[in-house]
Formats: sequence, C-alpha cells, structure tokens
Amino acid sequence: MSKRTLIASTVIGAFALTGSAAVSAVELSDLQKEDAKIHAAAAKSQEKINTLFEQSQELLVEYRSVVDQTENLKIYNDYIASLVADQQRGIDSLQRQIDSIEATKQGIVPLMFRMIDSLEKFIELDSPIHLEERRERVQRLRDLMANSNVTVSEQFRQVIEAYLVEVEYGTKMSSYQGTIDVDGAEQTVDFFNLGRTALLALSLDQTHAWVWNNEARTWELLGDEYLASTVIAVKMAQGTIPPDLLKLPIEAAAE
Repeated sequence: MSKRTLIASTVIGAFALTGSAAVSAVELSDLQKEDAKIHAAAAKSQEKINTLFEQSQELLVEYRSVVDQTENLKIYNDYIASLVADQQRGIDSLQRQIDSIEATKQGIVPLMFRMIDSLEKFIELDSPIHLEERRERVQRLRDLMANSNVTVSEQFRQVIEAYLVEVEYGTKMSSYQGTIDVDGAEQTVDFFNLGRTALLALSLDQTHAWVWNNEARTWELLGDEYLASTVIAVKMAQGTIPPDLLKLPIEAAAE
C-alpha cells in the first residue's frame, strides 16, 4: 500500500471517529432530556399521589366523624324515644284520672249537698254559739254550690273548712256580744262559752246572768251565786284577767 493511500485511510478514519463521537453526544443529550422529563413527570405524579393521599386521609377523618355522630345520634334518639314513651305513659295516666274525675264529681257533689244539709241541722240543734255567723256560713256554702265559676275541689275545701270551724267551737273559750230573748223582749248581753260545755249570757250592767238549756231550747235565769263567776268568766274570755278556776252551772252528762 502506498503512503498516499495510508494517509488517506487515516484521514477518513479520523473523520469517521469524529462523526461517531458527535452522534453519541447528541444521543446522550437526548437521553438526558428524556430522563429529565421522566423525573419531572414522576415528581408531578408524586405530587398528585400526595394530594390524593391527603384528601383520602381527610375523607377518612370526616367519615369517622360522621360515623361517631351517627352513633351519638342513635343513642340520643333512643334516649328521646324513652322520654317520649315515659311522657306518653304519664299522659295516659292523667287521661285516666281525668276520665275518673267526672265519675268522682257525680259522687262527691251529692255528698257535699248532704254535708251542708247535715251541718245546717246540727247548727239548729246545737247550742246557739255564734248562731248567726254559723247560719251565714251555711248560706255561703249553698251560694258557692250554685256558682259555676267555682271548681268542685274548691267547693269541697270550703265545706270541709266549715266543719273544722264547727269543731273549734267545741274546743275554745270565747266571749262576744249579742242579743237574747228575755220574756219576749230582746236584750243585749255578753256571751261566754266554754266549748260546748257551757253557754252563758251576762247583761251589760252585770246584774243578771242566764244559762242556755239546750234540751229545753231556752235561756234560764241564774241565781246570784253564779253571777260573780259569770262576770269573771266573761273577763277571762276577753283576756282582761288570767284564766282561773270557776264555779259554773254545767249540765251533768247523761247516759
């Protein structure tokens, strides 16, 4: 092979190596760009994954909260249901009581009228202690029974209260002014009653005294031996002197 041929071959080989290196550099650059794109795409994908994960975590927390609220609401609804059931039982009980009130009224109203009638008869047969006051009380009860604005319970309460007042007349000592019939003439006197044991009357000038005879339904004049005791008894009841032992005309108990 001639020298010129060798030189030419060498030059051609150099150019071939140079071209090959240039091609390799271009391919490497392209690979690097593609790799960068892949990394960028991977980074974006990772961001999306992170975002989706965070959203899923938030949804999970929200779901658990909703589940807890649902459970709490179920417990609360069960509690409210038990209260409603208890209230319904109370309403049913009240309704039964209301239904029975009418039946009770039908029995208690006639009873009250009988009680008032009995009270009136008792007053007329009893010693005339505060007689007019007691008669007026009976009349008020009758007016009350005819008043539609007064409840049955209030009517019954006042009837019972009238009976209690009658009980008190038999347990107290009292003195008050009034009038009695003496031989057809009306005379003002000071009354004295020791419960229902004794009912006396003293003239205002303290010169005469009378005792009520309930069996005869009349006033009887007392002898002078009881006059001083009657005066003291009236003063004791009025509170002007302290209580003390007295000699009073008291009817003996009969069998």
